[in-house]
Amino acid sequence: MTSLIPGRISVVIPAYNQEAYICDALASLERQKLGQWEMEVLVVDDASTDATASLIETYIDRVPGLKLIKLEQNVGVSAARNIALKQVTGEFYTFLDPDDWYGPQHLATLADTLSKLHVDFVRCDHVRVTGTNRVIYRAPQALRGIVLNPSDDIEPIDSPSMVDYPYSWAGMYRTELMKSIGCFYFDERLLSAEDRPWIWKLHLDTSRYAVISSPSIFYRRGLPNSLSQVFDERQLGFLEAFTQVLATVREHPDSSRHLPKALRQFFAIVCHHEKRSKNYPPQVRLTIKQQLREIFSDIDVAVAHQVVLEMDVARRRHILSYLQPGQIGVAK
Repeated sequence: MTSLIPGRISVVIPAYNQEAYICDALASLERQKLGQWEMEVLVVDDASTDATASLIETYIDRVPGLKLIKLEQNVGVSAARNIALKQVTGEFYTFLDPDDWYGPQHLATLADTLSKLHVDFVRCDHVRVTGTNRVIYRAPQALRGIVLNPSDDIEPIDSPSMVDYPYSWAGMYRTELMKSIGCFYFDERLLSAEDRPWIWKLHLDTSRYAVISSPSIFYRRGLPNSLSQVFDERQLGFLEAFTQVLATVREHPDSSRHLPKALRQFFAIVCHHEKRSKNYPPQVRLTIKQQLREIFSDIDVAVAHQVVLEMDVARRRHILSYLQPGQIGVAK
């Protein structure tokens, strides 16, 4: 078992064909003002076919604690993260996507908060970057810099809460604690939405966290290979992700409290994919339809009807069609 080093922050970066952006990510780590903290950076090159690996190597002597892990076969973002997580030695850890970057105070600010407040994890705001446009995107919690109960911030049902902020990279976490509660690794079967069940488990199984006003991570949007721009089988990840979310919530002691929120979130995502379904290949649409039939056959009908009544008319009509035998469908 890897020994953890007090005062160290581990940064996990999975990278696949990111030659256009990886230098921005690594340069932002080179510029970190760490104060009392030290850093290790674990970059997994996921069998890139471009210059990603060679560009990372140019930063080996420039970024403190940088280690490059090269893979011979592409394994996907969840598995790549897990490979790095197995080598984490920091007291705290976080994530950075290879096409994003940090402000100079980012890591120290989050680590200082974790240490000062003695919380299990801390979340932060971020800046969304679309071309040259930058917009601060706030985490949906108004109380800042104080200790909060993670399970209290699963609700409200009908407006954004912290489980609707599914960005593992917008936070920092205690390594030993996350390992002890089984909220450390990601499900490698998920092609997308891998952060969804992870965030839910985080809020269900921890006891103390904080949100801070520090929008110092910059998140690129609208890139050609980003999930919002592709329409292939990677879109199917949300089905298994929410199957896991619903199963986890049902098994939790506070199931009756949190299940309406889990269903509300799932229904919203279903409606989102319905709007996009015309862009999906026929086989992807068919698979979504088949898997939704299975999920809705085991849905908590009474709770689902209660939740649906609080939705807008268009979404209500759509979800009710799934709940009625013989009328389940997503692809038109």
